[in-house]
Amino acid sequence: MTEPFANLDFDREKRCGFPEFIFGAGKTPEQIADIMKQLHKAGKPVLATRLKPEAIPVIRREIPEAEIHENARTALMRDYVQKRPGTVAVVCAGTSDLPVAEEACDTLAICGITARLIPDVGVAGIHRLLNRIEEIRKADAVIAVAGMEGALPSVIAGLVAAPVIAVPTSVGYGASFGGVTALLAMINSCASGVTVVNIDNGFGAACACARMLNRIQVTD
Repeated sequence: MTEPFANLDFDREKRCGFPEFIFGAGKTPEQIADIMKQLHKAGKPVLATRLKPEAIPVIRREIPEAEIHENARTALMRDYVQKRPGTVAVVCAGTSDLPVAEEACDTLAICGITARLIPDVGVAGIHRLLNRIEEIRKADAVIAVAGMEGALPSVIAGLVAAPVIAVPTSVGYGASFGGVTALLAMINSCASGVTVVNIDNGFGAACACARMLNRIQVTD
């Protein structure tokens, strides 16, 4: 039972437009599995993030129907997802940034929002980005995931009209300081209006997109 360690928020979707999610770090595998079961029993979409390797076999044993995405460190149950309008382009600078980008995609999926993953289009080979820019422009919002010097979101924001949410990653060499260099570069973007979330926080970027699309739907 969840009562000794969790007080679940079954009404969050009514208030915020997305359900309660499970932050797996710091929880035991058994706690994660139990919370997933309780949310699913209540008819809620289920997403657990930041799973440690030892949690995965427990979830597979206890909830065999759950989807496990090891690279993203997530577990999903989509049965009660309500499809919503809107598309988000999740644009990833390099293959090393994929775990963060995939976390964003999984979060959007549980929110009922279509995500288009566009991987490995960093500025070191700018032609790769330009080859897909028309696809990116069709999205209602863009999540741009990058480490190193974090230039990708600024470039994209200079080429599209949709909201751009920048996600710095901890990918990079010594002076990247675990993503701080990319974070500061994105905060200081020359392109106006770029939203920046915390380092490696693909989940938070997806939630920001969900809130933006919620308001667009109300306005329409």
